Amino acid sequence: MDLNSIELNTSRGPTLRTRLSALWAERPWNTRIAEEKMAASNPHLAEALRIEKMEGQRIATWARTVALAITAVLLVYVNPRVEVLYYEVLLLIFVLIGMAQLRVAKVGQSHLEMALIMADILLLTLTLTVPNPFAAEQWPTAFQFRFDGFVYFFIFLAGGSLAYSWRTVHSIGVAAALIWLAGVVAVMLFGTVDPELSDRVRSALVGYDRVFATLDPNSVEFHNRVQEAVVIVLVAYILGLKSQRMSKLLIRQAGLASERANLSRYFAPSMVEELAHRNQPMGGVRSQNVAVLFADIVGFTRFAEGRSPDDVIAMLRDFHAALEEEVFSHHGTLDKFMGDGLMASFGTPQTSPDDAGNAIAAAFAMQDRIVALNEGRIRRGLEPIRLSVGVHYGPVILGDVGNNRRMEFAMLGDTVNVASRLEAATRALSCRIVFSSAVMEAVSDQAMRDGYRSRMQFHQGLVLKGRSEAADVWTA
Repeated sequence: MDLNSIELNTSRGPTLRTRLSALWAERPWNTRIAEEKMAASNPHLAEALRIEKMEGQRIATWARTVALAITAVLLVYVNPRVEVLYYEVLLLIFVLIGMAQLRVAKVGQSHLEMALIMADILLLTLTLTVPNPFAAEQWPTAFQFRFDGFVYFFIFLAGGSLAYSWRTVHSIGVAAALIWLAGVVAVMLFGTVDPELSDRVRSALVGYDRVFATLDPNSVEFHNRVQEAVVIVLVAYILGLKSQRMSKLLIRQAGLASERANLSRYFAPSMVEELAHRNQPMGGVRSQNVAVLFADIVGFTRFAEGRSPDDVIAMLRDFHAALEEEVFSHHGTLDKFMGDGLMASFGTPQTSPDDAGNAIAAAFAMQDRIVALNEGRIRRGLEPIRLSVGVHYGPVILGDVGNNRRMEFAMLGDTVNVASRLEAATRALSCRIVFSSAVMEAVSDQAMRDGYRSRMQFHQGLVLKGRSEAADVWTA
C-alpha cells in the first residue's frame, strides 16, 4: 500500500496520511534504532539502561532459581520415584544456564545471550518431548504430552520479561512456539508408537470416538499443541508490551536525570534538589540574609581587543569553569554569568550559619584557581588573567518572577548592589578581593573570622560609587 496515495482532507486534526506515517515511523525496528541513537547521545540513558539491564538480570536469575527449586520439590511430590532424579539433574542444568546468562548479560545485542536463551528453549523442548530414559515403564513418545509440561515454558518467559527488552521477549515467545511445534512434528515423524495400546483403549471406549481421540496414547493432539504455541506467542506479546512501556518510562526518567544534570551546571546541588522535589514553585516572596559574590576579569575589554572570537570564548570557558566549580564546592548557587564575570549567592534557597564563611572561602579559592589557570596560560605564551571579587552579606528579596510557562528565581535588593560596587572598588584599592564588614561579622566561627582578618587589611569609610553612605571593608 502506498502511503502517499492516502489523503484525508479535513480542517481538524492530522490527516490520515500523517497518522499512518507516524505509525509507520514507530515500527519496532525504527524504535530500536531510535533508542540506540538516544543511548549513544545521552550518557544518562546509557547508564540507566545498563543499571536496569543488570538489575533485571539479577532479579530474573534469582526468581528463576527459586522457581526451579520449587519445581524440583514439586516433581518429587508428583513422581516420588528414583527416576525423577533425571529431571532434577536437568533442573540443575537450567539453573547453571541462568547463571551463565547473568554472567554474559550486557546492554544491546549479544549473540551469546541469545544462544543461551535458545539453549533454554531447546533443552526444555527435549525434556518435555523425550521420555525419561530411566523410567521403569516405557510408553509411546506422544504420551509425553499428557503430562502438560508446556506450562513450564511460562516460567522462562516470565523470567525473560524481567531481564530482557520487549523485542527479546517477543523473540523468546516466537522461538518457543516454533521450536515446540518442531518438537511436536519430530515426535509425529520419529517417535515410538504402540499400536496395540491404542487398540486396547479403542476397544474400551467403543462408541466414544471423541473420548478416544482425546485419550489415544499415540496421538500428539496436534491441534492442542498448536493452541499452546499460539498462546505463548500471545502471552509474549502482552509481556513485551509491558516491557516496552517500562522501556519508555526508563527513557523518560533518563531524560529527567539529564535535565537535572543540566540544571546542576547552573545551580548548586542543594538548589537542584530543592527545585526537583517541589511540586509547586519556590514559594512566595520572602526576605532572608544572603552572602552575595561578584567576580569579574579586570581589563577584559582591552584583553579582547585584537584577539579572535575563538580565543576570547576559549578563555571565558576556562575562566567560567574554574569559578563555577569553586562556587558549587563551597555550597553556593551560581545566579548568572555576566560576560566576563559572574554573580553567586550563598544562602539560597536555604540559609545556614556557614553562608558568610563559605562565600569568603570561595573568594579566596577563586583567586587560587586563577593563579593555577594563569600558570598554564603563561606556559602557552598567553597573557595571564586578573580577577577581582566583591562580597557582601545582608538581606535580599527572593521570589519567583514570570508565569507558569517561564519562571525565574530572582534575588533583588541593596545587598546585591553593594556586592557589585565592592567588586568594582578593587580597582581603586589596588587589591583583588573586597569584603564588607557585614560579611566578616556574619562568619559564625570566631577562629575562622580571626584567621581571615589576619590575612587582610581593614579600610574604614570607603565611599562606594552611587552610594552616599561610606562602608568599612576588608581587602586582600
